[in-house]
Amino acid sequence: MLKRIALAAAAATAFAGIAGSAGAYPDKPITLIVPYKAGGTTHTMSMVLSKALGKELGGTVVVKTRPGAGSAVGVTFLSKAKPDGHTIAYTDLGNLIWNPMTKDDVAYKPDNVRIIAGVSEYQLALIATPDKPFKTLDELLEYSKTNPLNVADMGGMSKTFINYIAAKEGVQWTAIPTRGGGEMVPFLLGGKIDFAYSGGIHQKHGDKMIVLASFLKDGLAKDPDAPTTQDRYGIAMPGNSILIAPAGISDEIAAKLEAAVKAAMDDPDFTQVLENIQFPKRFIPSSEMNAFVADVTKSLEEVLASMQ
Repeated sequence: MLKRIALAAAAATAFAGIAGSAGAYPDKPITLIVPYKAGGTTHTMSMVLSKALGKELGGTVVVKTRPGAGSAVGVTFLSKAKPDGHTIAYTDLGNLIWNPMTKDDVAYKPDNVRIIAGVSEYQLALIATPDKPFKTLDELLEYSKTNPLNVADMGGMSKTFINYIAAKEGVQWTAIPTRGGGEMVPFLLGGKIDFAYSGGIHQKHGDKMIVLASFLKDGLAKDPDAPTTQDRYGIAMPGNSILIAPAGISDEIAAKLEAAVKAAMDDPDFTQVLENIQFPKRFIPSSEMNAFVADVTKSLEEVLASMQ
């Protein structure tokens, strides 16, 4: 698994003849796939990043959404595209790894894509509202021992991590199905649920929501004092937004894309978008990606193994 998700450094060389040369690239508009619905955080970032990438590459980058199956539909489409650099995708590292690890019907494998670079970091957190009788993770867990609580159930990786915490702490929570952050927010503010996982949407609501814990290994940018699941349980979620391409892309074009991403991240409009949603920049070059992916994959495998 870890070797596969290392994402095709050797395979890229074998496909170099197919993928074309960087000198003429791009020679037509580039399609940037976003595997989530329009209007969400990833789509918002992509719309601005695409313009900055176009400037750096000297071409046009057009965003197209292909939502479904927790990003698997869009990533599958990307994985089957011609590896010439004219079809790329902006997605999240967590679901890129998680989907083929946990779903039998996912049509791509980790070695079908190549990560070009890490871009920013979603602010993954366990949240509640300030009117609740708990303000910290410890208080939540203590209160849960004698009081029934409802938690948002968004499925996928977040559900597994929340179940992992409950199992470790010997508590039980009633899961209330919610369709993403768009439904979670009114449920939480309306009192239908007591706490929830958030991919960062809570930061738009100011003091109407509070952070109980961070699911990120190194903590949250806005709430650095929040305890992390890494410190408490030794596990964390990967929260990185990443640019990816089909695995057969040539090293030349991959390097050109990586350089364009690094420069585009300093575009004033993209910087402003990240400031608006309060997501930090986190550029991860391809040279560091293999070790980084191996590290975060270890956490995901540990969580899965403990729940089986």
